[in-house]
This record gives sequence, C-alpha cells and structure tokens, in this order.
Amino acid sequence: MAITLVNPEGLPEIDVYRQVSIATGSRFVFIAGQVAWDADGVTVGEGDLAAQVERSYLNVGTALAEVGGSFDDVAKLTVYVVDWAPDKMPLLLEGIARAAAKLGITPMAPATLIGVAALDVPEHLVEVEATAVLD
Repeated sequence: MAITLVNPEGLPEIDVYRQVSIATGSRFVFIAGQVAWDADGVTVGEGDLAAQVERSYLNVGTALAEVGGSFDDVAKLTVYVVDWAPDKMPLLLEGIARAAAKLGITPMAPATLIGVAALDVPEHLVEVEATAVLD
C-alpha cells in the first residue's frame, strides 16, 4: 500500500480521518469530481443528499478500480456540498457509510469539506474528488 495515514502528536485525533497522508507510490491518480450520475448520466437520488453522497463515492470507487486502485490508495478526498450547514453532517455520514458497506471498505470521510453555492447542474447536491497514489 502506497499510503500511510498518521495523526501526529499535538494535533487533534479525529475518528473519521487522519491529519497527515504519506504517499510513497510512483503513480499519482487524480479522480475528477464525481457526482451522483449513473452510467447513463442520469442523476441518482435527486433531492436526497445521503443517496447522492453514496452514489458519488461509488463512482469514485469505480474510477479507482479502473486504474487498479481502491480507497486504500487515496491520499486526499475532497467533498463539495451545496448549501453546506453542520446539520447536514448526519446525511453526509449516512451516504458515506452506505457506500463503504457496498464497497467493503472502512468509511472514509473527506479530508476537506467545502460548502458551495451550486454545482454543475441544479439537481447535484455533492461532488467528490480524490487524489490517489499507487505503487
């Protein structure tokens, strides 16, 4: 595995992610922001943040698998959420947990969560992008 996750002493230890990601692989993979589209470009879970988070994570998983990677290879995950407010956290975590269960992985929260006014099309509520490093 090309990624080691660390919580340095002196920084807060957060259950769902680590403060530092150490990459030792030789191939950098940048996954474009994934939204809740199915393979035909149809939005999944219109109006449902948890469903859109789940689908976006599944799409990242599909992209990673195509290049021989998995979420274990992700050095940084960034999530953009339309009209973010802390009360949306349970829906975000629910979507992550559902995707993790389907992918058979430990749930991976974003290293960076950014609230945005809008995404590419009005029905998209979330976009997930990943940077991975593979051996």
